[in-house]
Amino acid sequence: MTSPEADPQGAAAAGTERLERAVRAAEQALIEYEIAVETFRIEVENFSRLHHQKLGPMYTRLDELDAQIAEIRAARSGDPEDLRKAEEARARVLPMPGVEELFHGWMDGEGLFPEAAAMLTDQQVRPPQRVRPSDEARKLYRELVRKAHPDLAQEDTERARREEFITRVNGAYSRGDEPLLRELAEEWAAGPKPPEQGPTPSGELYARLEWLSRRKELLSVVARELEESAIGSMLRMAPEDPDRLLEEIAEKLLSDVSTREAELAELLAQE
Repeated sequence: MTSPEADPQGAAAAGTERLERAVRAAEQALIEYEIAVETFRIEVENFSRLHHQKLGPMYTRLDELDAQIAEIRAARSGDPEDLRKAEEARARVLPMPGVEELFHGWMDGEGLFPEAAAMLTDQQVRPPQRVRPSDEARKLYRELVRKAHPDLAQEDTERARREEFITRVNGAYSRGDEPLLRELAEEWAAGPKPPEQGPTPSGELYARLEWLSRRKELLSVVARELEESAIGSMLRMAPEDPDRLLEEIAEKLLSDVSTREAELAELLAQE
């Protein structure tokens, strides 16, 4: 019988086979983990939707009552602290987060930006800032296009390389980025990079294991964020019967609303 030391090729083949088994096992484990994380994500989204539909109006009513109560107390006392609390309570009823994102730069929390207001009232709008490439940038651009134009390629691979390079050249020129155009000129002058030698079969398997490990770490972060979110934490309290949990929360909110309504009515009766 030949020993592994006497048959290095056989030993290498055996090692590669073990790596292949490890990769297959890791891939299967990752698939199962991804399924579990995705399943929980969908459950969290569904529960969040139900939570908003069933309990959202109750939360809104509760916030409105809190704001009214705080405003009455602040108006009566005039105390700066009471006024601050009233402002905070009212802000919770009418939040304005992310207005800039919603209106794509047309307005902020204070109203329309001047350019947007001008457009809506047919006034003159400030023209967009124009990029004017320098003479040197224009010179570099023309030289690069002449040298690297895709039509000068004889093979498809070379054409693809030139097209990718010219795309970067066009982008740099459109921004008037003279330093980048200089870098691109140096890159072209250096010529294409020699093809890298591919990894060995064992190297590819190790690289695959490393990728699977990184993917598992990313999924772990996603799973932890889901579990630690407000909705995820609530869902974990009653994974088998989330509807019952919603009913319990609704009962508590209804009780709180009744308490606030009674408190508000008492304050109004004192006026």
